[in-house]
Amino acid sequence: MKIRSDILRVYQSLHTWTGICAGILLFIGFFGGALTMFKQPLERWVSPPSAPIAALAPQQMDRVVAQVLAQHPAARQEFTLHVQRDEANPAPVTWSAGEGGRELQLDAMRWQATLDADGSVQAQQVRPSLFGELVDMLHRTGGIPGHLGDEYVGVYLMGVAGVLYFLALVSGLILLLPTLVKDFFALRQGKNRKRFWLDAHNVVGIASLPFHIVISLTVIVFAFHDQFYDALQQVVYGERKMWVRPAGAPGPGDATRLMPASELVKRVQQQAPGFAVTELLYMDVEGKRPLVRAGVAHQGYVVRGAVSGYVLLEPYTGQVLNTSMLPTKSDTWSRIVAPFFSLHFGSYGGDWMRWVYFVFGLAGAFLFYSGNLLWVEKRRKNQLRGQEALPLQPRRTLLLAAATVGICLGSVAGVAGALLAAKWLHGAVANLNATLMTAYYSVFLACVGWAFWRGAARAGVELLALCALLGLAVPATSLLALAFPSLGMWAHGSLGVLAVDATALVLALLLTWGARLAYRRARSGPGDSVWSHAAGGAAGMAAAAGQPAPAVPSVAPPAAAAVAGDAPR
Repeated sequence: MKIRSDILRVYQSLHTWTGICAGILLFIGFFGGALTMFKQPLERWVSPPSAPIAALAPQQMDRVVAQVLAQHPAARQEFTLHVQRDEANPAPVTWSAGEGGRELQLDAMRWQATLDADGSVQAQQVRPSLFGELVDMLHRTGGIPGHLGDEYVGVYLMGVAGVLYFLALVSGLILLLPTLVKDFFALRQGKNRKRFWLDAHNVVGIASLPFHIVISLTVIVFAFHDQFYDALQQVVYGERKMWVRPAGAPGPGDATRLMPASELVKRVQQQAPGFAVTELLYMDVEGKRPLVRAGVAHQGYVVRGAVSGYVLLEPYTGQVLNTSMLPTKSDTWSRIVAPFFSLHFGSYGGDWMRWVYFVFGLAGAFLFYSGNLLWVEKRRKNQLRGQEALPLQPRRTLLLAAATVGICLGSVAGVAGALLAAKWLHGAVANLNATLMTAYYSVFLACVGWAFWRGAARAGVELLALCALLGLAVPATSLLALAFPSLGMWAHGSLGVLAVDATALVLALLLTWGARLAYRRARSGPGDSVWSHAAGGAAGMAAAAGQPAPAVPSVAPPAAAAVAGDAPR
């Protein structure tokens, strides 16, 4: 396929600048998104094991709901009956003591209730770990604090990044079309290391292109859904209401007259044969519009929620109010909307598909990181043949290199540091969730400052080594907990939690390998490269800051200095 060179130059500029503007933020979003695929195992890793509670029989479910509502009036506003039990939900009934919403509430408390041997309700108040929610917040906002209206500022910025991301995908595909067949699986390992990184960048991008298109479009929808709905209201619906909540009871109800939970489960099963009823979320049971949202799961369908589809019921009569969020009975609009949620969340195909999304998420993070490295390397000033002193690199090049290394690797180190702090500091601090937030931002900001102080070349090696060390500390912590119970820590034996340790070990080994490659490049690569100790180290950063820096002789061996293979053409 032949495309005119002037058109390719336009798309190359578009691909480059959209990628640069959005790449660092998208790195954090993709890294956090990969981890959210296994948010529950991560939360179990940081939480002490709870005593196993047997699943309740249908009559016991009815009894525990009735007793909770009678003894704890606050639960009447909203509570959840967990029909399916697992490590993530050790108690059959839970409710929160604070307000709901998607914002992180570091001091939020949660009530858990079950039945004792005598059939009486036993309730306790706990502060649940919010590590999974912290990772989800990083995924949605890039870790950018602050609010704009009812939403995080970072969510809107991530939406803008999603628009740029889509433009980068389209322009990158057009750039590769002329040589797509020839270069698709080419990984040329010669003297020109930039060529190798470009090949790796292209292979990862093309191989996961459908995934990236889906994510880019759904990011835009999620970030600006309120604006989209407001526009629809003005243009399409006018004075009519776009959303009409199903009518519930005619007036305030009496919680003692609720339909038994076991009967509600049967009604849901009639509407969703083949689906597993996972939970019943009771909302405003004594208000004007009481509602029960039943969660139903099936790995073979795309669903509206992160893991479940939903059926809405009236809690007093058991009337089915809405099945549009049930895959087998959804309307046209729901069939259009549900794939946006499911394809973004990876809520289909079971654990196998979660691993696919996890790998694609990490590959996407690599795509943005390598894209920035390629931009920096392409715009460096080359050392002229016969010139002894190294050229001073442009300030913008050095600063972008340091920002890429510090922010990207700082987010990885920050998450690992918060994960370790959750276990090592459990019981030693009053509010562990606040400590997790402090640990993440402390490590993150320290890494960013370190990168700007040391320069991209040195900091790249050192921060990769730090990330590898923190990754190794995850399985090491579990081994210490097993070997020395007196430390007061714990080690779960479930497959999901063991996978956390194993995955951390594999990632640590990959990061160690990356640190070794970066060190070799910094020591023996071309001296005029931003990624060498000479041009990209402290002397280069001093020059970028406007401070005088003496001319630095090349540190590359004569053979490397004589070969222009590493220099971009």
